[in-house]
Amino acid sequence: MNELEARLDYPFGDELPQPGQARDIAPGVKWIRMPLPFALDHINLWLLRDEVDGRQGWTVVDTGIAKPEVKALWETIFENALEGLPVLRLIVTHMHPDHTGLAAWICERWNAPLHMSMTDFYVASLWSSRPAGGAGTGGDVAVAHFARHGLIDADAQEQIRQRASYYPSLVEGMPRRFVRMLGGERLRIGGRVWEFIAGYGHAPEHISLYCPELKVLISGDMVLPRISTNVSVFDHEPDADPLKLYLQSLHSYEPLAEDTLVLPSHGRPFKGLHERLRQQQDHHAERLSEVLQWCSEKPMSASDVVPLMFKRKLDLHQMTFAMGEALAHLHTLYHEGKLTRAQDDKGVLRFSAAA
Repeated sequence: MNELEARLDYPFGDELPQPGQARDIAPGVKWIRMPLPFALDHINLWLLRDEVDGRQGWTVVDTGIAKPEVKALWETIFENALEGLPVLRLIVTHMHPDHTGLAAWICERWNAPLHMSMTDFYVASLWSSRPAGGAGTGGDVAVAHFARHGLIDADAQEQIRQRASYYPSLVEGMPRRFVRMLGGERLRIGGRVWEFIAGYGHAPEHISLYCPELKVLISGDMVLPRISTNVSVFDHEPDADPLKLYLQSLHSYEPLAEDTLVLPSHGRPFKGLHERLRQQQDHHAERLSEVLQWCSEKPMSASDVVPLMFKRKLDLHQMTFAMGEALAHLHTLYHEGKLTRAQDDKGVLRFSAAA
């Protein structure tokens, strides 16, 4: 446990739900973990006891990726954890594959509606239906984007080019209809009101859910206990400033109760929300200060910044996120007027401290 993580309270200790099992963690709330084939090897999913139109059942929050082994674990959950009741609806916090991969399957399996933000629903629908397009995930457009920012290694570029079908390989399509979720609105789930909190920067329109009665926050990826939420600039929005949006979004969680139980998508449920919000603001302020200093010493591309920002060895999956994260910090400083940028003779953009 690192120093910052030690400042948080983990009411359930190190006990984790076993594969195919659900653990009760609050009245009407169950915790599930599903495997991921990445360095980040799991995602937390949630079951909420519900009643819709007089029918008793469950609302599922997030799905895991579209892989046979994940479907098999879900079937075990359906058989053993639902108390003989059906899934009544599915809520997806945002469009990343580990959250929305099995949305179509679960909705069809239970004839249940999908609740999701409009932006993320349509992005997920587009990306999952374009296996050759590689929008935001791989292919020639992504290669050009990363090359523009200094990733010119031929082997890395070829691997990125081959990832054009990455998103649709993990997201098994999307339902054709959905129920729109908007920040500031509410939904009654199992007799309790859950408030929607919109967040930006990590995904186009991420929705977290907060229940004031239970003092429970399903934070999705916006607030994580051990790792920093990834905030990246990718090829589909190459001049974006997502870090500014993310830091602004964190203020939306400040009014929540001090003793809120946070249910994150990765890591363990914890208390200490406001401490973690401060940690994230401080972390990015420190990173921005470092990036500004590095760029004042010499012109830097995003590729130059990566080894200074990330000290560990990175595989290609991690490298693309690290490039995106480095570029997000460079862009915030650039859009604030603290950095300028210019293209060198190889076509790589380098950032320098403004005069």
